[in-house]
Amino acid sequence: MKYLVLALLLLIPVQAYCGTIDPSVSDAKYVEYGKKYECVLPIVGVMGDSMNSQFRASCVVIDEYHILTAAHIVADTITQHVLYKNKAYPCYLVAIHAKYDPKNIGYNDIAVARLQKPIKLDFYPELYTDTDEVDKVCGLSGWGHHGNFNSGWISKYDNTRRAGSNIIDGVDKNILKYSVHTSKKTELEFLICPGDSGGGLFIDKKLAGIHSYIYATDGKSDSDYGDVGCSTRVSDYIEWIDETKKIIQTIMEQDNAR
Repeated sequence: MKYLVLALLLLIPVQAYCGTIDPSVSDAKYVEYGKKYECVLPIVGVMGDSMNSQFRASCVVIDEYHILTAAHIVADTITQHVLYKNKAYPCYLVAIHAKYDPKNIGYNDIAVARLQKPIKLDFYPELYTDTDEVDKVCGLSGWGHHGNFNSGWISKYDNTRRAGSNIIDGVDKNILKYSVHTSKKTELEFLICPGDSGGGLFIDKKLAGIHSYIYATDGKSDSDYGDVGCSTRVSDYIEWIDETKKIIQTIMEQDNAR
């Protein structure tokens, strides 16, 4: 078995395809559906390693000043910028869940960031608070690699957000799991890929998950048939998100008072 964490380390400027799709469905439909997820944006920045590597992944804007993303994306970074309409919105402060452990892939893989300046959108998603996700149809969106269920993901880029749908198969601790279905499947069946980390899983237009990793039993996590997408369950972190936003606000006010 093999895990693949979805953050993608690349040199900037970069562009990224996202998600594997049903090979029998036109890619244009996934691109068009992706336009409905304006709140899912790219996040880029510099890693804190000896080479100052640069990264690009995904995030979800939950109000004009805050984003949610995966902890493994931003845990070891120096700078973070959200990209929107050819502008970079730097993060003022990033907070990673205290129980996040990179050695325990997926669990508590969530972070909140406060932006230095607001991103004005027509729609910000509510957070999903129920625990009835299993068997529900969900929307998935991100800015990662792209391919189809036959070939798996490929390393080509076009800086285009895509989105598709899936059905939640189950919950493991704080992880929502979904796979490629061949019988009972959605119209735009979709699976996350590298670079989609931090992107969103939506149920009834509410943010229910943050993309974390791909799990494969065949040793090749390429987002094809048999692989499982895993997203952090947002409903388990509602109180943490609210409290963290308040703490960040207090820190910002203290900084401004100095």
